[in-house]
Amino acid sequence: MLQPLLHDLVSTVMAPASALSDADGQIRQAGVQGLFCADRRVLSQARLLVDGREPESIGYAPGAAGQARFVSLARWLGDRTIDPTVRIERSRELSPFGMGEQVEIVSTAASPVTATVTVELACDFAAVEAVKSGRSGTPVPAGAAGDGRLTWHADTTQVTVTGHGAHATAGDGACLRWEVSLPPRGRATLRWELAVEDSAVVVVPPAATLEWSQPHVTADDRRVSRLLDQSLEDLRSLRLAEPAEPGDTFLAAGAPWFLTLFGRDSIWAARMLLPLGTRLAAGTLRVLARRQGRRLDPDSGEAPGKIMHELRRDAFDLNDKGGRLPAAYYGTIDATPLWISLLHDAWRWGLPDSEVRALLPNLQAALGWLADHADPDGDGFLEYIDSSGRGLANQGWKDSGDSVRFHDGRQAEPPIALAEVQGYAHQAALHGAALLDAFDLPGADRWRDYAGALAERFRAAFWVDGPQGPFPALALDRDKRPVNSLTSNIGHLLGTGLLSREESARVAGLLASPGMAEGFGLRTMSSEEGGFSPLSYHCGSVWPHDTAIVIAGLAREGFDEQATTLAEGLLAAAESFGYRLPELFAGDAREQMGRPVAYPASCRPQAWSAAAAVVIAHAATGLYPDVPAGRVELRPLSGAPLGALTAGLRVADAEVEVRVGHDGTATVKGLPPGVRLEEAVTPSSPRP
Repeated sequence: MLQPLLHDLVSTVMAPASALSDADGQIRQAGVQGLFCADRRVLSQARLLVDGREPESIGYAPGAAGQARFVSLARWLGDRTIDPTVRIERSRELSPFGMGEQVEIVSTAASPVTATVTVELACDFAAVEAVKSGRSGTPVPAGAAGDGRLTWHADTTQVTVTGHGAHATAGDGACLRWEVSLPPRGRATLRWELAVEDSAVVVVPPAATLEWSQPHVTADDRRVSRLLDQSLEDLRSLRLAEPAEPGDTFLAAGAPWFLTLFGRDSIWAARMLLPLGTRLAAGTLRVLARRQGRRLDPDSGEAPGKIMHELRRDAFDLNDKGGRLPAAYYGTIDATPLWISLLHDAWRWGLPDSEVRALLPNLQAALGWLADHADPDGDGFLEYIDSSGRGLANQGWKDSGDSVRFHDGRQAEPPIALAEVQGYAHQAALHGAALLDAFDLPGADRWRDYAGALAERFRAAFWVDGPQGPFPALALDRDKRPVNSLTSNIGHLLGTGLLSREESARVAGLLASPGMAEGFGLRTMSSEEGGFSPLSYHCGSVWPHDTAIVIAGLAREGFDEQATTLAEGLLAAAESFGYRLPELFAGDAREQMGRPVAYPASCRPQAWSAAAAVVIAHAATGLYPDVPAGRVELRPLSGAPLGALTAGLRVADAEVEVRVGHDGTATVKGLPPGVRLEEAVTPSSPRP
């Protein structure tokens, strides 16, 4: 069956709940529409009728986190004039385990108005993966629980709907009904609420207050602040915690399919938000540390020291071909080195030593996985293969089954050693060494030697020749042949230290070439490759987080022109998408379409897509702290490409203001005690 489309639906989220409706506010029994909570659809229909008819929609607007407002007309009511005189305003607000709607019937008619308002309701308790696969559940009859109340039950879950002042009809045709009488120019307010009780949830809303500061960014390019404002509201709606430790917050990957803990996604989102504080990073690190692998299990992919990939309430069916992930799944090759680098970067941004020290045993375990389990065939590269036959075939961030392709379009056979993963491992080794040294633990020299040897092996095995000259291959396949397609993966190598300055310059130039960057951001695969398609999930589309990671690497290494080109592409895309960047969008050229085309199954909001806004603002300011060393470096993108900009960031829990002038000069105020501003690094060496 085909996966239902998402791009034209309105998504309202307050994790772990998300509602998807048509643009008129109606939740219809079709596709992915419904209210989901903790991987179950707890409402499959909420259809508003006035006198048995659907009002005519005239618009909607998103509100703050978890809110949306829909406006429609009942033109058959009221005065018989050209102008409509009866308006329906439907306000939706989600809570982590529920949803409420307020329906206002507003009349400007000169005569009284009477109407019957009903909300038709249904619940099928479908698992989120079933809905993702195009299937649905069997509707469950509603039971009555008193005046205006309806209930649905399924094993550990109970759903209760209360219509204030409504008459409730139970059974298969469940509905709430109100009789409304309005005087001339009158108004009536109706309200109904849904509450979910579920004893089997594995994620809950956090108990902590918001973990990041509001950056108060102003810029000549107003798209920057508009994107940041919307993105931070979306990120606020994606906050989650585990039931046993509600004080440790992490970000869910995205709605509707991924409102849970995802190692890679949650790590990257926390890393991108470090300029706004370290609390989110600390929570994410601790949550994943508690679930760090302890044993070898080929079914789940678990291994000692390994950081997990995905957490669900139940086993997750991938498809109808037998793919099935256990509830706690470890099938990721990159989450473990990324966890190490998040710990290091949070330390550099000012995470207290006491919190870092508590995680040092987990750091040593993660380094142990890197040494003992990440390279099963002993060739010196990190690689993966799904030995269970039921898990993910590809276990990097491009995890679709067809994402690793040669220049001619052929798919590579596993085991696969991805280019960017070698960069992550190189950086993690250096970051781990720095932490071991700083906290007087042994082994740092071993990991510096590891990084140096890995760089040499990579240089010998991965570089290939292409139409535009040499470049790093996407991967090595099972026969150790370079998978010779030009992709965005190589952009993740920037800033990891794996490449020489000359190699980085080569990569930067290729990333800015038309085949990669002529759209709205960075294509996942060059348009000159045999596997390219602008609507391929990982072979030609644009992912905002992918582009943002590359922007950060380019800026860190001093390739300002290329970083600016990609940042401008994302800002242009954000404008077209109402400043809520989706998970991905089509990789069409700007000249061809003029505006980005939606990828129809893309999730919104998505944590790392929203966090891309912080990356753009941070790269523009060029603030690079090393709190343990007592210094901070400042080098904004040259030429002030976004115009004058002021950003309030956070270093070691201190509010720091960075001002970038029209001429590209920058100043910083509010540095914490013991941290001083140093001369900017030169473009000849990576920034810290």
